Amino acid sequence: MNAKCFGCDTEIDAADMEGLVRAFVAHGRDQHTWSYPDEAIANYARNYAEATARLTGDTERLPEIGEVTVHPVTEDRIDNWLCLFDHDGFAGNPDWASCYCLEPHMPPTPEMLERPWRSTREMMIGRLRDGTTFGYLAYADGRAVGWVNASFRSQYGHVQLIDSDGPDPQSVIGVSCFVIAPPYRRHGVASALLERVISDASQRGASWIEGYPRHEPKPGDASQFRGPRSLYEAHGFEPSKVRKDDTVMRRRVNSQT
Repeated sequence: MNAKCFGCDTEIDAADMEGLVRAFVAHGRDQHTWSYPDEAIANYARNYAEATARLTGDTERLPEIGEVTVHPVTEDRIDNWLCLFDHDGFAGNPDWASCYCLEPHMPPTPEMLERPWRSTREMMIGRLRDGTTFGYLAYADGRAVGWVNASFRSQYGHVQLIDSDGPDPQSVIGVSCFVIAPPYRRHGVASALLERVISDASQRGASWIEGYPRHEPKPGDASQFRGPRSLYEAHGFEPSKVRKDDTVMRRRVNSQT
């Protein structure tokens, strides 16, 4: 088994998990000046190695896809959500597969850069069930192929206080993350998800919707996980606040949305 170093892309190989963890931590101490505790480094190595085994989804983009439908993630759709995150959404990108979209709610700290993926998974199941995380799944060809986290800003640790002079965080839906399975990217899935967020916003009691596109995302589809600025502009969002790494794009909710 193996894990790729997040600091230099070196491939660390070992015969078993414990050997991999020891080798990965030793590599970090020898080759880098990380301040992370050994537990966080070990969690990363385990998460990466186990992700390479469970990410069974295809990585090649399909030339065309079937009709896209979008549904809120209710109790009866959590298994579909898990299938997307366990197997398909991060196929080809094991480095990110341990997130389960908990990061916007509970950003990592310097002391715990990486949590064990199973505990993160369980926390998110609980959040979906109690409504502290809310989002939608996009379906095509009989399967869940995309997700958007559309919780209220008051539930996000990373943007809760983004605009102290702006609207009440409990009145703002924050579009924090998109996850689209690789074969279904660039087929309008993210647009369909955002359109459902907008159409449901009024009945959810929101006054505003926000997105947080990055200024200069790295190359590749995965780096667009916040959604590109052009997506928000196409749906009537306007820049509200420019920050160091991103722009807050905002649109008002009215009775017609």
